[in-house]
Amino acid sequence: MKFRLLAVALLVLAPLCPASAEPFTVTDIAGRTVTVNGPVSRIILGEGRFLPSLAILERGNPAARVVGMMGEFEQLDPSTYRQYVEKFPMIAEIPLLGKSGSSSFSVESAIAVKPDLAIFGMSSGHGPGAKSVEILAQLEAAGVPTIVIDFRMEPLINTPKSLELLGKVLGREREAKEFLDFYRHELERVESVLRTVTTRPDVFMESHVGLRDACCNAFGNAVMGRFIDFAGGHNIFGDRIPGAVGTISVEDLLVNQPDIYVGTAIGNVPVTEETGKRIVLGAKVSPEIGAASLETSTHRQGVSDLTAVREGRAYGLWHHFYNTPMSVVAVQALAKWFHPEEFAGLDPRTTLETFFERFQPFPVDGVYWTGLPQ
Repeated sequence: MKFRLLAVALLVLAPLCPASAEPFTVTDIAGRTVTVNGPVSRIILGEGRFLPSLAILERGNPAARVVGMMGEFEQLDPSTYRQYVEKFPMIAEIPLLGKSGSSSFSVESAIAVKPDLAIFGMSSGHGPGAKSVEILAQLEAAGVPTIVIDFRMEPLINTPKSLELLGKVLGREREAKEFLDFYRHELERVESVLRTVTTRPDVFMESHVGLRDACCNAFGNAVMGRFIDFAGGHNIFGDRIPGAVGTISVEDLLVNQPDIYVGTAIGNVPVTEETGKRIVLGAKVSPEIGAASLETSTHRQGVSDLTAVREGRAYGLWHHFYNTPMSVVAVQALAKWFHPEEFAGLDPRTTLETFFERFQPFPVDGVYWTGLPQ
């Protein structure tokens, strides 16, 4: 009992532990040298969706030090946002510094909450980032250092670096190492098998399925397009799309048919008339809803004519894997689709459940990938 009480006490006090009592210097993912004035007790987030990543390190309350954040979390991933608010109601009271996109970010509001540190993404599209030169300069002039992290552009390369950086500035290096041991082990389970694989299927990954009627937005060799390579596939349009995302015509798609089709899911529950064309995956989504939404999405012009779809090699993947250390689980799911015999012994669902059990404040409740109904 004595040890249990001590553990509870440490958990409660943990969010208040400083990273350092003195200024210290770090190099962020953008290569910037940043001096952080410890202890860090008040932080602002360039994306609200960084909260689940903070939860990996801040085990007691991931929002305990957050005094301001962008509002895209509730807008883009409302199901996960509700899970966090149900667990930590104070999240709903955190001042919002903008809606979604750097143009909506208010420097005045950010400075008003008196942060010790700002945490931005490399190139988010939904908040200020490394290229927001004026915002960075204004914060610096106000005495607010900013570090840049990245789970998005080079997710499998920069995720470990970003977690190590966050661990250092937040004084959570032990927690960061604990997660990265898990992350590297699970990634190695894919890489070790792929060393003996000599063929890579052609994969078409359609982004934001259902956001627009026209087909098709596709990933280049960045963001989720990088998952394809790491999972042992070939991004069939990767070399033709500059940057992260581009457009492929239906005619082009039908001429250059993939072996496997993957659509990314931006739909949430409850499904509305407006969002009914989207693949629905993520928090609170049942296997039946996920599979049915994928099937509906494959009825669209062009997609329905793909041999991969007609022969059942069509899958849906939670879109928000693109901006979280959970991406290692997405790579496992893709690897199993690309090379089912070689990865017969791999169970990504178990990996996902372990991730939530060890590194999130609640158990997994939902499906994050799906195939066509059998």
